[in-house]
Amino acid sequence: MTLTTGRTTGTPGSITLRNRSVMGSMHTGLEDGFWNIQKLAAYFAERAAGGVGLIVTGGYAPDKRGWLKPFGSEMTTRLQAARHVQVTDAVHEHGGAIALQLVHAGRYGYHPFNVGASSRKSPITPFRPRALSTRGVDATATHFAQAARLAQRAGYDGVEIMGSEGYLINQFLAARTNDRTDRWGGSAAKRMRFPIEVVRRTRELVGPDFLVDYRISLLDLVEDGQTWEETEELALALVEAGVDVFNTGIGWHEARVPTIITQVPRAAWRDSTARLRASLRAAGLDVPVCASNRINTPEVAEEILAAGDADLVSMARPFLADPDLVRKAAEERADEINTCIACNQACLDHIFANQRSSCLVNPRACRETTLVLAPTRRRRSVAVVGAGPAGLAAATSAAERGFAVTLFERDPHLGGQFRLAMQIPGKEEFAETLRYYARRLEVLGVEVRLGTIATPDDLAAFDEVVVATGVAPRVPLIEGIDHPKTVSYADVLARRVECGRRVAVIGAGGIGVDVAHFLTHDPAEAADDVETWKDHWGVGDPALDRGGLREPKPRSVAREVYLLQRKTTPIGVGLGKTSGWAHRAVLKQSGVVQVSGVTYDRVDDEGLWVTVDGEQRLYAVDHVVVCAGQESVREVYDGLRAPAHLVGGATVHLVGGADVAAELDAKRAIEQATRTVAGLAG
Repeated sequence: MTLTTGRTTGTPGSITLRNRSVMGSMHTGLEDGFWNIQKLAAYFAERAAGGVGLIVTGGYAPDKRGWLKPFGSEMTTRLQAARHVQVTDAVHEHGGAIALQLVHAGRYGYHPFNVGASSRKSPITPFRPRALSTRGVDATATHFAQAARLAQRAGYDGVEIMGSEGYLINQFLAARTNDRTDRWGGSAAKRMRFPIEVVRRTRELVGPDFLVDYRISLLDLVEDGQTWEETEELALALVEAGVDVFNTGIGWHEARVPTIITQVPRAAWRDSTARLRASLRAAGLDVPVCASNRINTPEVAEEILAAGDADLVSMARPFLADPDLVRKAAEERADEINTCIACNQACLDHIFANQRSSCLVNPRACRETTLVLAPTRRRRSVAVVGAGPAGLAAATSAAERGFAVTLFERDPHLGGQFRLAMQIPGKEEFAETLRYYARRLEVLGVEVRLGTIATPDDLAAFDEVVVATGVAPRVPLIEGIDHPKTVSYADVLARRVECGRRVAVIGAGGIGVDVAHFLTHDPAEAADDVETWKDHWGVGDPALDRGGLREPKPRSVAREVYLLQRKTTPIGVGLGKTSGWAHRAVLKQSGVVQVSGVTYDRVDDEGLWVTVDGEQRLYAVDHVVVCAGQESVREVYDGLRAPAHLVGGATVHLVGGADVAAELDAKRAIEQATRTVAGLAG
């Protein structure tokens, strides 16, 4: 696809992309230190080799007050630009194009010297910003342009100016965060002046042939956000100032509406992108518009393009999950794509915890130079026992290295705990991971023995044995635990038990929360019903509802559920940082009664008896679902380690839940299995 640049200069240039796919910006943590530049180059090179058309980097601040965190990524000196040449060269070597994202954190900056359009504190950082002076705003606009010029020196094909997600530019645009009375605030037109100046000055410095992409907020999803009329007016003004292409953003980081986690339906925001594109065309402008957020398969991307809803499609986390996504789709091997399940556990949750980003389903992401599956020098044999996430990762990784792999699974199907996870409303995407692994085993020629209990004699013939036998639900010591009312979460999620109308859930960790969602969810609501999902979260029309927010509609719930835990802390505090709040919100929307500090007394014909704050209570329920943790399943491992059953020269490895049975942790299990196989002697 050819993108015309410098539209307002009279001497436009162009940049040609090999396709319409964009790897959207993701901050990985590799950006924050010059010592990681080679790792960053390898990370982007692998995605460029996989066929993506345009890569957008993680965010770089145009000045120090714009840092995302202390000493965070920035593009402010020629030395920094010189270091980035190895990044741009690596991408260009593989036929890709790359743009540097420029982002000023504004009041989102996690440091005490951040600044904002006003001095209003963000709810997601502890630091109150200092309001920029009139001259400070002017200087900051120039800093954006200077950073873009440095990116050009570094060999980047363009820049993306971050104007969404609630960062500084977005803060200037919304009355929520801009109470200024100078020329940078006081009216919608004055609030738009800052982004327009940023783009105008950038175009002046970089000339006509450099791509200027602007990420525009189409739905702020916060109170006192922008109206659609203001967004349209801004878009038209930005084109006049020098924007070549619009990428689209949805929601501020502080918004109480989820926008990208797995419970958000696929392509939930395409109508907003289509609306912007139609507005531009109605004004006689052929500026390309890029769709973004919760697009994770080539089929969905193609559907959006074919419908004319967008000109480009951005997929960010899907390129963490599978760097070869585009190439596989082009070669009609879409069934081999390792699909992003939008869990956020190893990517965004890591970043917000100041850790390096990676990917639950692809632990090599951002570790391309350190987690290497090197080919074996000789074809040795590997047995993997257990076909849950850890076992599947071990089997496929070993086969990729060239080992002869046999996978044993006692159940008649693959998946382990993932088969239960994908039953949870909003976690249907987990089925994609099992589809990927099943196909990968087939492509790699792994011998799969389902419905088979591996014995020490079976395993004696192998050079290496990886035991990944997973976990079993823990049975707590409660009087009446064997009462017919008492059932395991595994039986409920596997639909071997149909719970009654009133249910108590013992244990409120991640599994307990998931089971509460499962039990309350109205089965009449389809997973891909975007409009019903928006109704529940109060997503409105920004032409009618400022910021795109309106009153949510109540959920229809299937059961009355009581969620109980021994801990005295609030329920759900240990859930993922970027998704846990949404899961807790669903509990509240579904009317789940949450009780902490519980002592479980007994289960009998009347129901569940507990003591809370010294007072005994009866929950007269039809069923009691036990979600009281897990225990490692180690019979195979213990049998192999027993002196009477030593495997003849094999080395035995223990991975996944069989090794550690704390809360179910597929991220740790898959990474541990992959690292274990990477370290096998070859």
